This record gives sequence, structure tokens and C-alpha cells, in this order.
Amino acid sequence: MTAPVEPFDVVVVGGGQAGLAAAWHLRRHGLRFVVLEAAGELGHTWRTRWDSLRLFTPAEHDALPGLPFPAPPGTYPGTEAVAEYLRHYADAFDLPVELGTRVTGLHRTDAGFRLSTADRAFTARQVIVATGPFQTPFVPPLAAGLDASVTQLHSHAYRSPDALPDGPALVVGGGNSGFQIAEELARTRPVELSVGSAYPSLPERLLGRDLFWWLTRSRLMRVPAGSRLGRRMQARGEFLIGTSRRGLQRAGVRFRPRLTGAAGHTVRFADGSSREVGVVVWATGHRPDHSWIDVPGVLRDDRIAHSRGVTEVRGLYFLGLPWQHTRGSALLGFVADDAAHVTHAVAANSALVPGPRGAPDAQAARPRGSTLGASPSTTEEGRSSAGQRLTDA
Repeated sequence: MTAPVEPFDVVVVGGGQAGLAAAWHLRRHGLRFVVLEAAGELGHTWRTRWDSLRLFTPAEHDALPGLPFPAPPGTYPGTEAVAEYLRHYADAFDLPVELGTRVTGLHRTDAGFRLSTADRAFTARQVIVATGPFQTPFVPPLAAGLDASVTQLHSHAYRSPDALPDGPALVVGGGNSGFQIAEELARTRPVELSVGSAYPSLPERLLGRDLFWWLTRSRLMRVPAGSRLGRRMQARGEFLIGTSRRGLQRAGVRFRPRLTGAAGHTVRFADGSSREVGVVVWATGHRPDHSWIDVPGVLRDDRIAHSRGVTEVRGLYFLGLPWQHTRGSALLGFVADDAAHVTHAVAANSALVPGPRGAPDAQAARPRGSTLGASPSTTEEGRSSAGQRLTDA
């Protein structure tokens, strides 16, 4: 490993929507920073989702601060469009992103933090972890009991029905991913969907308006996590958007209860029934991976201890967590609200930490070639009015 890179005011870990929103605000604060992205391209996570996936939110609700999403209002962008938007966003604001740079260790030092990668180390006075909640695909341990001849894949690796062997398929997982994949597969084959928990469903349009028009107007997307309503919403769990149990039944999908066991070619369900399987798609969500964070006081029972992204460890912050502050915290556009809050805390702490810094640069927070300020879709604090998250069961 080469010698450490000279200290930055801030290192942002993760070049997804949360990391780029943070970078936009850090540039406005005049701080010296770099964004470290593990993938070789921006938007990689979006490009690896299944081919037919579309955002739940229309384009007018999909912007990061300072740059509207380049699609007609009322349209629902696909994953490639989102990935391209993130790439263009970083380019438009000339954000310093190091691609192909996976952080393998984060350690506390007397001067701040040391971040290890495969071939070098970075030092920073402060760190924003913006790696998001969708890091490690989760497959239940019981999957190991299935015979090697059974085709198994996680929804993370699913692309299209054509990529699967012919024949019936079992989809496991009752979230949006499970419902959407089951509905797509049912057009070409018999499909069963194993659901453990029943989530409420919402239509994509209501009374002639897009669902997110109502959610933003009612401010439900900005209900604080710690409020009484916020706690009730978290306890209720995920909403199914644009799909429903009845709709899938009409499409020919057969519902099964929770999966309880698997052996050979046979799976068992909570009602005691069983069936033979040849293809299984696990739409069972993701788990966070904090194993690389070696900073005492950050994790409690493997959960991040924070107050709206600010941890008790001075100089360490998180961004893009589900319900970090509101229902919209992990969504594409809404993440800007938390980014503004976290970077304000970073800037305030920077004033107390010795070291060279630049001056606040409002011009640098405008798209290159623009003589205007932030786009009309952002407020004076640079907050976007909408968002969308990468969702799973």
C-alpha cells in the first residue's frame, strides 16, 4: 500500500445518490473532499437491476439538488436512465469521484480518520458513509438444503424471464421486488409467490393524480421517524405500489404462505403443504455490511447509532439510511434533505477543526455552463422536492 493521501476535510464513502447529494452540498461549503466509489462506474447498482424495473415516482419527483431529472413529467424512468442521470450529475458539477475504490477499513486516528483501500489509504478530518442499505443480498439459510440442480438466484441477480430455464418458478418474498418479478414471470410460465408478511398496497395513481403527488402534498414523505405517526409507519412496513395481491391473482400467480423448509427438490410452507421446485427467485431483501467500520461507539447490536445521520463519534456521519430522519430519507430526491442537514453539521464541525479549507463556492454548485442558480425544482437550501428508492422485499 502506498503512503496515505494527504488529509481531506471530508471523505464521502459511496458514489450513489446519497454520496453525490452530499458532494453537491460540500462543494457549496467550500470543503476539500473526495467521493470514493467501489464500482467502476456511477449508477452501477441501478444498472444491475432487472431490465423492466421502473421508478415508482414520476420524473418530476426524481431530482437531486441543483439538476432536474431529464425526462418528461409524468413518465417513469427506467434504471438505465437513473444510472445515466447520476453519471451526468457528477460530471455537471465536476464532483471529485474516485471510481473503482472500495473502502475496506475505516479507523479512528488522532487527527480524524484513516480509510484503507486495496492499494492506498486516505486520511480525512471527517467522513460521511453513504453506502446505502442495499449492500449484501440476503438469502435464507434454508436455501442451502435445495439440490444443486435447482436454479436459484437472488432478485439482485435477476434480469429477465429469458435468463431463467423454462418451467414453473417459485418467487419467495412479499415486497415490491417479489410482486413485480412474479408478475413479470407469470406472463410466460406458471408462478407461485411465497409471502410471509402481508403489506398494504397503494395504486400508482389516485383520483387522477400520481400517488407521490398526494404523498408530497400531504407531507407524508417527510414525517419524522421519531414522531408518533412515523413510528406507526415504520411498524407497518413497506407499501406495495402499483401492484396488489388481487392483481397478481388475476395474472395467474398462485400465492403460498411463508417458506419454512427446503430439501432436495422440495420446499415446505407454513401451512404444512409442499411442492417440487426447479427455479427459485429469492426476493428476500438485502442486509447492510458494516464489517469494514472499525470505530468504537458507532454500532449497537449491529445497528448504526445516530441522530439524523450524526453519530456520537465526532466527525463521522451516515447518509441514505432508511428512515434516517423521514420516510423519504432513502429515496432519490428526498435524500437531499438529509444531505443538507448532515453537511451543515460537517461544515460547523470543520470550523472547529484546524486545517486549510477553501471558501464557500456557490458557483461550483451550478451545472457547468449554467449562469443561473439552482433549478426551480430546488429550494434556496438546495433541497429537491422528490425522490425514489431502490426497493426490495
